[in-house]
Amino acid sequence: MSLPKNVRLVEVGPRDGLQNEAQPISAADKIRLVDDLTDAGLGYIEVGSFVSPKWVPQMAGSAEVFAGIRQREGVTYAALAPNLRGFEDALAAGVKEVAVFAAASQAFSQRNINCSISDSLKRFEPIMDAARSQGVRVRGYVSCVLGCPYEGRIRAEQVAPVARALHDMGCYEVSLGDTIGTGTAGDTRRLFEVVAAQVPREQLAGHFHDTYGQALANVYAGLLEGISVFDSSVAGLGGCPYAKGATGNVASEDVVYLMQGLGIETGIDLDKLIAAGLRISEVLGRATGSRVARARGVR
Repeated sequence: MSLPKNVRLVEVGPRDGLQNEAQPISAADKIRLVDDLTDAGLGYIEVGSFVSPKWVPQMAGSAEVFAGIRQREGVTYAALAPNLRGFEDALAAGVKEVAVFAAASQAFSQRNINCSISDSLKRFEPIMDAARSQGVRVRGYVSCVLGCPYEGRIRAEQVAPVARALHDMGCYEVSLGDTIGTGTAGDTRRLFEVVAAQVPREQLAGHFHDTYGQALANVYAGLLEGISVFDSSVAGLGGCPYAKGATGNVASEDVVYLMQGLGIETGIDLDKLIAAGLRISEVLGRATGSRVARARGVR
């Protein structure tokens, strides 16, 4: 299978990247991050999450962030909306695309959202109905597709029915997430091969965390399987609170550098992306997690 000629990056830094940060981050800094990412040429940015601030305090100001960003025509500004209340709040904030998430692991589903996989999928039905009536597109996530902190290794056969269920209920794209970053390239290729038997490859995406340093290898494995959409996070922001030593999502800068080396077009300005990562890293008081940025002398 030949490599895709173009790749779309889904930038999850402002949401998945920041949601586990312990220190408060102002709405102004989040707005600046989203605007920087827009200026760098990202075509899809997950801006925030409409969930109870009791559970995810860092996402409490998502409506304010949506109100403050400079939205560019042709760019998708999305939000996570895991329940109907969250969807309604997102709609009120002017959000045109939302995401929902399920898990491939029963144990993770119970620990994370206190219900079974099947029950979590049932919770999405009213969201999907409301989204259809309002003309809002819905993207689906499946977490723990290659490993779970409670169940260990996850078989691709466990992932496929969950991805299929999300696709069948109306998710236009399903992102398969290696939440704890334990997967390898061989696992990734088999995952996409198995899931693609139930969901078309052009409606699948990869979401890889770099806990074991395998994220870029897994992105390349996805390319070999004909996958052309990948989630990434500027400066490698993020991490899973359930994975000891998790180092966050694969850095957007590193993925863009990989694609440039393969002759694959992303439409992203790498220098501007590095600058965006540096700025938010300074806000957080730590070095960027992008190896490309560090190699270029940015600390």
